[in-house]
Amino acid sequence: MDKYLIVGLGNPGMEYAQTRHNIGYMVLDAFAEASNIVFDDRRYGYVAETSLRGRKLFLLKPTTFMNLSGNAVRYWLNKENIDESRLLVVVDDLSLPLGALRLKASGSAGTHNGLGHIQQLIGQQYARLRVGIGNDYPRGMQVDYVLGNFDDDEKAILQPSITTSIEIIKSFVLSGVNITMNQFNKRKPQTTKEGNHSPNNPEKDGQ
Repeated sequence: MDKYLIVGLGNPGMEYAQTRHNIGYMVLDAFAEASNIVFDDRRYGYVAETSLRGRKLFLLKPTTFMNLSGNAVRYWLNKENIDESRLLVVVDDLSLPLGALRLKASGSAGTHNGLGHIQQLIGQQYARLRVGIGNDYPRGMQVDYVLGNFDDDEKAILQPSITTSIEIIKSFVLSGVNITMNQFNKRKPQTTKEGNHSPNNPEKDGQ
C-alpha cells in the first residue's frame, strides 16, 4: 500500500490553538474530523491514520514547536519508509491574502521557521500547501501577528479555504501534485478581509 505523510505545521498547546501560525494544525483537524479519525500523542507529534482508495495516509501535527518541525517530519518519513515525493506540508503564509491557497511541488523555505528546519534536514524537494494569513500588521510586529488569534471575521473567511484544503490533500494523494496544482492554483479566495492587501509578488515564499 502506498503511504503518504501529510503534515500540518503549528505549535502545540491551547494557547496557540487559534493563532495564525497554526493554520496547518487547523486544516489537519478539519481533515481528521471529516474522516472520523482521531489523533494520538506519539513520538514528535500528534498522529492520525486513515486510508483513501487503497492509499495509507499519516496525518502529523508536530509537537516539536515550529522551529524544530523537521525533526518530526524526518522521523515519520523514515519510520514509515515514505518517499519525500509523497510528503505534503500545510503551512501558513504571510505573502498570500487571507484565505488564498497555493500548492507548490518544491521550493525554498523563505523566512518561515518551520519550513526552514524541514529544509535543513530533508532539503526542498517536497510539496507544500501555503495557506494565506495576510500581512495586515505594523512594521516590526510580524511575530505578534503570526502568534495572534484569528478573529471571528477571519475565521469566517478561512472556513471555505480549510474545506478546499481538504480537497487539495485528497487530490494530491489520488492524482499527484502537478494535476492538483493545475486544478486548484487557479482558484481565487472567495473574499478577503478589508484592509488585507495582496503582496507584490504572490509567488514568494513567506515568513
